[in-house]
Amino acid sequence: MNILILGNGVEGKSAANYFKHDPSLFEHTKLEVLDHFKKEELLFRDFSKYDLVFRTPSVPPKFIPAPEEKITSVTKYFFNNCPAPIIGVTGTKGKGTTCSFIRDILEALIPREERKVHLVGNIGIPALDILPEISRNDVVVYELSSFQLWDLKKSPAVSVILRLEPDHLDVHESFKEYLDAKKNIVLHQTPKDYVVFFSENQNTKSLADSSPAQKLPFPTKDDSKTLAHVLDSLSVPGPHNREDAEAAILACFAYYKHEKQFSGSLDSFLKKYDLNIKSALKNFQPLPHHLEFVRELHDIAYYDDSFSTVSTSLEAALNAFPETPFVLIVGGKDKGFDLAPVKRLIFDNKNLIKAVLIGETAKKLSESEDPEKFFNAGTDFELAIKKAQEFAEQKLTSEETNSDTCLIDAKPKIKFPIVILSPCASSFDMFENYKERGNLFKQLVNNLK
Repeated sequence: MNILILGNGVEGKSAANYFKHDPSLFEHTKLEVLDHFKKEELLFRDFSKYDLVFRTPSVPPKFIPAPEEKITSVTKYFFNNCPAPIIGVTGTKGKGTTCSFIRDILEALIPREERKVHLVGNIGIPALDILPEISRNDVVVYELSSFQLWDLKKSPAVSVILRLEPDHLDVHESFKEYLDAKKNIVLHQTPKDYVVFFSENQNTKSLADSSPAQKLPFPTKDDSKTLAHVLDSLSVPGPHNREDAEAAILACFAYYKHEKQFSGSLDSFLKKYDLNIKSALKNFQPLPHHLEFVRELHDIAYYDDSFSTVSTSLEAALNAFPETPFVLIVGGKDKGFDLAPVKRLIFDNKNLIKAVLIGETAKKLSESEDPEKFFNAGTDFELAIKKAQEFAEQKLTSEETNSDTCLIDAKPKIKFPIVILSPCASSFDMFENYKERGNLFKQLVNNLK
């Protein structure tokens, strides 16, 4: 059997290792890995000699001129061969956090000796790395991007759709193509399956409507106060985290219903497992670079939100501290988006002390704005952090900081400012990825005196 793997990144390596380390699967398998190629070059390549072509997430299916039945991916192969039920999560932002909530809640509900909870996809380990060890009694939580969903022909038993906004339009030809890719998370469900969806986003609602599965919208319209009481146990700040936690709770409820382990209402489910779910929410640790607390220095808190690449993430970060003065480090790769809504989000915020602008979008963000409201650090990331510290400390010592609001008990009647890195842009103009950007931010912040 001849197999071609297009790309040698995380998923490409995972696919190669899967076949190399289990020769019993394909005794006479011949593997070929193609790396460092332009997608357009694939249009002129002869695929006739291959029995299977593995597409990695960066390769759109339309660039592979091979019969559809020959084209697969780590995600497609996993879905076709996984013996356990899958809870799949997609959305523009919040996927990783929601998957982590689901994993933590399920682990609090299910004794480990009964079944394992596997977290795979962008947030966890590559799915094929653990496929051989998954049993029917286990459960898989899979974070699914539009690139992984692009050509999926089998949908999860429980699908979760978070807010959907324009993103990845440098790869997708249009927002419609992006949504069409996302739609595969529900398109192949059955009436026995479940879809959990954010009902106040029209894009999300539209996708959910295309599913034949049973629907669980959130925020829930249940008059019961039980859910709100459970969500009050959440330890991480921000309404976006509360929203993702609610989606996760509904996903776990749907899983129990799908597996016929519970037949009652959501309210009765929450009452039965009240302590388990509360414990999971209380002990939840935010993901790295997702509004992650870094340190406190001179009464100023620093937060790393490097994962923020779209306006909804920036808005969520600012909403997490509705009464707190802040210095914002913002900017990055210019993908050609209209930045007018982002500018209003930043410069119309009553709590803004100063916006420290970085990267390619800095010029657009500063156009026609009051120079007193921003500082352009360009590509000097270390300067950006030092200026952010300077602006925050100036605010701290000014008379404007006097307030009846107290964030730190040791010094009452002062509203302490914070510094947030929430770029609202991808990192590729200055960094390899958002992780490198966030890690350098944490390193430089920890070096501040």
